[in-house]
Amino acid sequence: MDINELTRDAVATISEAEAPALMETAATLLERWNTEYYVYDAPSVPDAEYDRVFQLLEALEARFPQFKSPVSPTSRVSGTVRSDLAKVTHARPMLSIHTETDVTPEGAVAFDRRVRNELGLTDADPAIEYDCELKFDGLACSLRYENGLLVSAATRGDGQVGEDVTANVRTIRSIPLRLTGDVPAVLEVRGEVLMHKADFERLNAKQLAEGKKPFVNPRNAAAGSLRQLDSSITAERVLRFYAYSLGETSEEAFAPTQSGVLDRLHKMGFPVAAMRRVVSGPQALSQFHEDVAQARSELPFDIDGVVYKVNDLTLQERLGFLSREPRWACAHKYPPEEAMTQMEAIDIQVGRTGKLTPVARLKPVFVGGVTVSNATLHNEDRIAQLDLHVGDWVVVRRAGDVIPEVVRVVKERRPESVEDFVMPSRCPECDSATLRDEEEKDTRCTGGLICPAQRKLSLVHFASRRAMGIDGLGEKIVTLLVDEDLVKTPADVFTLKLEDLTAPTTASRLAVEANEAKPVEEREKGIKLVKRMGPKAAQNLLDSIEKAKSTTLARFIYALGCRHVGEATALSLAQRFGTLANLEAADEATLLTVDDVGEIIAQSVYAFFKEPHNRAVIEALIAAGVKWPDASVAVANTDSAVAGKTFVLTGTLPTLSRDEAKDRLLGQGAKVSGSVSKKTDFVVAGAEAGSKLEKAQALGVTVIDEATLLQMLGEGKADTNAEAPTVMEAAPQVEPVKKSEPKEETPQDKGEVLQGSLF
Repeated sequence: MDINELTRDAVATISEAEAPALMETAATLLERWNTEYYVYDAPSVPDAEYDRVFQLLEALEARFPQFKSPVSPTSRVSGTVRSDLAKVTHARPMLSIHTETDVTPEGAVAFDRRVRNELGLTDADPAIEYDCELKFDGLACSLRYENGLLVSAATRGDGQVGEDVTANVRTIRSIPLRLTGDVPAVLEVRGEVLMHKADFERLNAKQLAEGKKPFVNPRNAAAGSLRQLDSSITAERVLRFYAYSLGETSEEAFAPTQSGVLDRLHKMGFPVAAMRRVVSGPQALSQFHEDVAQARSELPFDIDGVVYKVNDLTLQERLGFLSREPRWACAHKYPPEEAMTQMEAIDIQVGRTGKLTPVARLKPVFVGGVTVSNATLHNEDRIAQLDLHVGDWVVVRRAGDVIPEVVRVVKERRPESVEDFVMPSRCPECDSATLRDEEEKDTRCTGGLICPAQRKLSLVHFASRRAMGIDGLGEKIVTLLVDEDLVKTPADVFTLKLEDLTAPTTASRLAVEANEAKPVEEREKGIKLVKRMGPKAAQNLLDSIEKAKSTTLARFIYALGCRHVGEATALSLAQRFGTLANLEAADEATLLTVDDVGEIIAQSVYAFFKEPHNRAVIEALIAAGVKWPDASVAVANTDSAVAGKTFVLTGTLPTLSRDEAKDRLLGQGAKVSGSVSKKTDFVVAGAEAGSKLEKAQALGVTVIDEATLLQMLGEGKADTNAEAPTVMEAAPQVEPVKKSEPKEETPQDKGEVLQGSLF
């Protein structure tokens, strides 16, 4: 019977004569797929196919237990609870290697010098060839195979005697249970059991979700998992194995070089580190050390250095051992990524979105190659999780270019007098009230219109196209205006004058003044005043600012940048309250009566308008001439042909811009969505329509052109013979798709639906 056609339910029909071959085939496939996935990172079948064959083998073994192999792939996820870990004496000692304490390039030079001296080489002799590898930060393990089958596995222990972890090692999918091809009768493979960073994060998230203590780092997690007495627990955790050397082997000429050993092990199905290199001479060793340092943070697992080994195994024999360390190898480490120091204070930094981030002020400590005096604490919840107090001794971690962070508290060194931390109720930048965001577990400043930390981002949002729509006031100009101290709040935008915008920049003016103060012979040539803006660009910006004074209440609410208030929510608020005064006076209970407003949005809106700083800016904006019609009288035309219908706009229309078409639809009570679904009533298609048109046609959604849209809006010439809108049967006025539709960074393109008449 073909295993590709066999289902688990059909196992009952399998005869005893057929079972062994099917079970062998299933086991072979699963082991091959394991190797492809865990060793070569190149799976040839989807997970569903792996699961099908795995479940099939389980069913076959349950029906025919007499044929189950001791190295069956199903044994990776089973196990029994043991009372202890038995001791195993290594056939060949698992010795440690010398650690080069000099973390500079001189460490590699010193190692090469020792090797050359032991071999009696002079400067005239050729450079020595080395195999360069990674120094994994995990748990050393020895795997013993006899006649190709995994028979035992042991930890390093004291080098002579280790612990039997065979049952647990069988659960590690990157370790082959059976070797095929030309393999020695006896083969011991030494390597490292470790946990990838991503798997570590998932494990800790699971630990916390179950109310358990998280692991300190991936190495501890790997060691604890490998030494479990219950191998079923080990099976639940994703451990990996990387081979790096041989132990006992019955084949004397396994390979002539260290790199050859790793190549052959890899062909047998053992994972080896992809980042390794054969080089000659100390400079090349140092270069490998530097290259790995640069790539260290991108590796999927932790390392704490690199390893240099004389590549020629014959030379290794000549060099021998010094005490318990081989003379032919050394570990060249990196500066420690973790260090202990005392936390002296907790300061608060305010980000550009208003988020308050606690930052630990530390006694300076050297870690990760630099001196660290600050470390992030993320948020209030993280401080509580760490049980952190001001004055505590802490462990700080810095990996690569990652921002230093406090990873744990050394509670046994806690001083008698420590201080509790309380997140401030007022923003340290602008003294506005702070608000705890329970959804995101962050505390934020509510003074978005006045807070210096949020100034640039809030101004860019305020001027954006769907907010106040001030053309020319993008991020670059906002940065210039803020840096030149011309604008501090949105209200200041409306007081700008031509001479403000066209004056020389502060930096260029100071440079010219400093240059003129020098003696004539020392003055630099070519230093000129640089204007903030050209007169034409400045006037265009002022004209756009003047035009933006006339807006709508919904646009104005959206422009204020209240957290969680998008265009749709701003529109609902404007429709519900009609005037800004009514909105400002609304309490949280009243806000909750608005469509699409939940507790988080209600809390955010109430806090925003309760903040005196925000109200002061709003009053200044109104005093500067910003106005809008009373929203209570701008009620949607529910008698329109488009009222209550959902439209999607795609492509370039002949006369209307996307925003103009959207505004006219909203003005007559339609809904405008950014995505096509079965709930879409009409898709308005123009030139170069993209995937939205294709989806509409696939779903059978009515597709119309601009002329038909205008007709439905009552703005086009009516067709007296038509009883319904003209439908583009084959979209004749739409050009063939040439490119993807331009992306708009708006909530609509994320699927948000707007409804009403206020934009």
